[in-house]
Amino acid sequence: MLTHTDLRPGTRFILDNQPYEVLEAMAMKMAQRRPVIQSKIKNLITGSVLERNFQQGDIFDEAELVKIGVKYLYNNKGNFFFCEEKDQSKRFSLTEAQIGLGARFLKPNEIVDGIYFNEKIINVSVPIKAQLRVKQSPPGIKGDRAQGGTKAVVLDGGAEINVPLFIKEGDVVEINTEIGQYVRRVEKE
Repeated sequence: MLTHTDLRPGTRFILDNQPYEVLEAMAMKMAQRRPVIQSKIKNLITGSVLERNFQQGDIFDEAELVKIGVKYLYNNKGNFFFCEEKDQSKRFSLTEAQIGLGARFLKPNEIVDGIYFNEKIINVSVPIKAQLRVKQSPPGIKGDRAQGGTKAVVLDGGAEINVPLFIKEGDVVEINTEIGQYVRRVEKE
């Protein structure tokens, strides 16, 4: 059993028979009132994010989530299709809203962790860092600037991000999938 003080970022718990993950939590105490935990929580099934206050005395069950290996196959019209790593006949799909921002950086045939809850795969855990090849890149034009400039490029999966001007077509770049930003160049063309 979890209490309201156990709700920290990353904690997974059951609320209204659905699994949630705490994204942000902050203790608040107002004058002559009981302390509350102001939190931002994400529903792991639907992907929706809620802001919710939890009071002293609120208790929750810990979410019993199991991770299994699943293979990303392809995406079509906002749906991302996967299959179980060992049994390819067991296919399922998730929406981009369920998976989150990291869905844009999945590579075909990549193995990721599927989150299993109540005999069903409800979501996938995308790796924090992804290495993708630059598919389209406009030329970097040097100009009169005080700081380094950036340009928009298209990656293998179709995702578009901003990178420094020295990145060219064919380079492999590392991306932080949680915030969708360039980290570093891994390999030159």
